[in-house]
Amino acid sequence: MRKLSIRDLDLSGKRAFIRVDFNVPIKDGEVEDDTRIRAAIPTINYAIEHGARVILASHLGRPKGQRVDKYSLRSVAEHLSKLLGKPVAFAEDCVGEAARAKVDALNDGEIVLLENLRFHPEEEKNDEVFAQQLASLCDLYVNDAFGAAHRAHASTVGITKFVKQAAAGLLMEKELEYLGRVISNPEHPFVAILGGAKVSDKIPVINALIDRNVDKLLVGGAMAYTFLKAEGFTVGKSLVENDMLGTALQIKQRCEASGVELLLPTDHQIVDSYEPIKGGQVLAKTIPIEFTNAGHAGMDIGIETVARFSSALKDAKTIIWNGPMGVFEEPPFNQGTIGIAHAVAEAADRGAIVIVGGGDSVAAVTQAGVADHITHISTGGGATLEFLAGKELPGVAALTDRT
Repeated sequence: MRKLSIRDLDLSGKRAFIRVDFNVPIKDGEVEDDTRIRAAIPTINYAIEHGARVILASHLGRPKGQRVDKYSLRSVAEHLSKLLGKPVAFAEDCVGEAARAKVDALNDGEIVLLENLRFHPEEEKNDEVFAQQLASLCDLYVNDAFGAAHRAHASTVGITKFVKQAAAGLLMEKELEYLGRVISNPEHPFVAILGGAKVSDKIPVINALIDRNVDKLLVGGAMAYTFLKAEGFTVGKSLVENDMLGTALQIKQRCEASGVELLLPTDHQIVDSYEPIKGGQVLAKTIPIEFTNAGHAGMDIGIETVARFSSALKDAKTIIWNGPMGVFEEPPFNQGTIGIAHAVAEAADRGAIVIVGGGDSVAAVTQAGVADHITHISTGGGATLEFLAGKELPGVAALTDRT
């Protein structure tokens, strides 16, 4: 770590502003998935144990600079209180008198969660006056929101100009450690599994992985159909980025020139139309890729592909996985992704360093019951991809350098 860590700070009696990522799904006032909240608990507990007065701040959803009730963090404060087993005060705003009064009432070891930062348009604009208002609440700043570190917002970048010290939280530290290892010194054989809808979203990552001597590249999800069509296969109604066909061929050529083994699906689950899914009547069947006709729509990798991909992980020492293998949110098209979840967990049990990032991939290892086998589950989506692509994350760059 070239940046200060929360471990480097004298927290006793200090007001510590901790930027967390509590952007979690909420339904009927209840938190549906608290993975991101739980991920921040070690940092919160560390601050409490060292006598800090803890000020938590986060965004939730996309309220577009307006106060929107469904994006309030009040229910998150209640949920966090249950997880911690202690009270978490809630401020009706993140700046102004409402925030100031709650912060001033804190004693050492107590916590307040501020209302959604994005209720103010100035947050996403990285407005200097708004950043100053946030900074006025605290003595020290800690960024533990890796998932928001690729955004140059007031609470991730602007605020750091107005505090004496800006440090990384324990989660941020862990993310940078594991992802940094993949970038700088992965143990070989090094295998990357990429899925999701679009090749265009993953091009910088693919090129960076090839540059960093990845040994095998396993491509699933809808993005695989762009590669398959570029190779001359009929893919029917499957999702394809036609403007990326040339790019897909260039990537294939780069892999061949660099000695990277590129694996694409050899079979898939198909339907005759996307429409039956919405009605709940899914007539799916698994066929080889070469048997696909113009009326078929590919929805998930097949059993043979799961077996091939799993076999490719057998001797791996480093594995990174980002993106689902099919339409994961619509069973039975989650089967391929769940199969890969079990395969990466088994690789971790054999001693491989396994890093899983991206919402659906994380959901898959959780749904498969193997999350506790994974070496590191990244809380970042876009931040993970940008970091792996070698881009500097503004929220990390803004932290205080170690002297």
